[in-house]
Amino acid sequence: MNAIARGCTKAVRTALPGPWRPWLVVREAALVLMMGGLAVLLEWAGNTGFAVPVGLGTMLLCLLRRAFPASVLVVTAAAAGWAPGPLPLLVLAGWVAGARVRRVGLLLATFAASWLLFTVTGVLKDAGSMSLKLIIGVSLGGFLLMAVLPALWGRYRAQRRALLDALRERNDQLVRERAMVVHQARLRERHRIAQDMHDSLGHQLALISVHSGALEVDRTLTDRQREAVGVLRQAAVAAMRELREVVGVLHDESTAVPPAPTGAGGTAPGRGGVDGIDGLVESSRAAGTVVSLSRDGERRPLAAAVDHAAYRIVQEALTNAHKHAPGAPIEVALRYEPDALVVEVTNPRAPEPVGVRAGAGQVVSGGQGLTGLRERARLVGGMVHAATTPDQGFRLAAVLPYEGAADGAGDGGAGIAGVDDWVLEGLPSGEEADGRRRSAALGCAVGVVVVGLTVLGLVIWGLWAFVRGTDDATVQTQVYDEVQVGRPEAEVLKLLPPGNGFFTDPYKGSGPPAPDGSDCRYFLSSDVNEKWSEDNVMRFCFKDGVLVDKEQYPAKN
Repeated sequence: MNAIARGCTKAVRTALPGPWRPWLVVREAALVLMMGGLAVLLEWAGNTGFAVPVGLGTMLLCLLRRAFPASVLVVTAAAAGWAPGPLPLLVLAGWVAGARVRRVGLLLATFAASWLLFTVTGVLKDAGSMSLKLIIGVSLGGFLLMAVLPALWGRYRAQRRALLDALRERNDQLVRERAMVVHQARLRERHRIAQDMHDSLGHQLALISVHSGALEVDRTLTDRQREAVGVLRQAAVAAMRELREVVGVLHDESTAVPPAPTGAGGTAPGRGGVDGIDGLVESSRAAGTVVSLSRDGERRPLAAAVDHAAYRIVQEALTNAHKHAPGAPIEVALRYEPDALVVEVTNPRAPEPVGVRAGAGQVVSGGQGLTGLRERARLVGGMVHAATTPDQGFRLAAVLPYEGAADGAGDGGAGIAGVDDWVLEGLPSGEEADGRRRSAALGCAVGVVVVGLTVLGLVIWGLWAFVRGTDDATVQTQVYDEVQVGRPEAEVLKLLPPGNGFFTDPYKGSGPPAPDGSDCRYFLSSDVNEKWSEDNVMRFCFKDGVLVDKEQYPAKN
């Protein structure tokens, strides 16, 4: 029983898809009752005797139109060709099919089958009273007006709604992406601040530590002065440790790479470039370290990012040398190669410390220096190599192209504004959105024009067929007078028009009694009756190949 109940529930949900909000239920019920009522009224007006069954069937098809739009259209078209009741539902079914059937091939096949059934049922109903060509023309024009035009309108509305929904979703996605990218830009800025703190303050604190370490072993100082210098050294070491912790916190919240500095040319404001390397060397010399600086090759202009990267690489290399090899001589070399600037900093193993207390030479390292240098070099299209030398010293070399990264990775435009421009690349512009909307409207407009022209052609053809049919069903008065009873049937038929049952079939059996066993033909008279409710009818009766009777009389139309 549970399986049966679940099956019934699933079938109902399939046949009547939701959502079923209260106002939707009221709207659907009103629509179903209206379609059923119109079907009953049309059937009563046509005196078909099937008003109630057609009305109930129309209500059922109206309920199922949303779940099975193609099937409902086919069934409704077949019924509308036979009875007038389902004609209003045919308009609604065409609109729903155009809006809900997504595949163009299925939609075309559905409408082709619907028109074929609509025409076949019309031929079966009106066979004998109308010519086949007229029935086909009338059914085609009626189907285009009552089913195809509503389908085009429904499809346009559905495509427009889908386009607006897609643009709305795209806009929501853009807002979310912008928020994410702005957050990433902030994290990159934090990373940049951390890197600059690491490079600048770390270098200065390393120099303070080196200065204080040199004073601490100076024999000219008293014990009290050495103790004060030791306190100063410990304070510098503690400051470096706290700096590393702050830098670590800033790095932990950002996985993005630090952006390179910006600038229209030369060095970024407030920072050193290749020209500032002399100041770094002088500062290290003032701390008591032997530092040599050499430049080889013809000096070349550098991109702003490359200039700043060279400065930071030398600064970090000197800082590491002061920390890990205090007192060792340092060699700084800048070589201008044909396609790149080579920065090289080397130092031998540190000499054995003399007179330094235990723990005074403790090195504070955050592990970010070389990583940051490699990233800086990568952003400008270069590379960094760092390794120990055979004499247990250390060598750091960087190769930096003069023009920086070709793809703009080193461009400093990594701020929020630049990110927003990147996000906007994925959003359809207003012109593209309007173009899509115009495309959907243009397709439906072309369809409306084609249908309109087809209907106009059918109307013109129908008028021509009506006029021609009237001529085929009308006999001139002089022809009637010329035809005499007793003439052979073949001669009489040559004088008479071919006839048209659409105009003359309603008058069959009317007028005076026809001779027994005769076969009568009915025509309209060229003499127009003065009464609008009557037509002048001519009747020619034949028997055994001879005209046996002719009559002209008024008959109610």
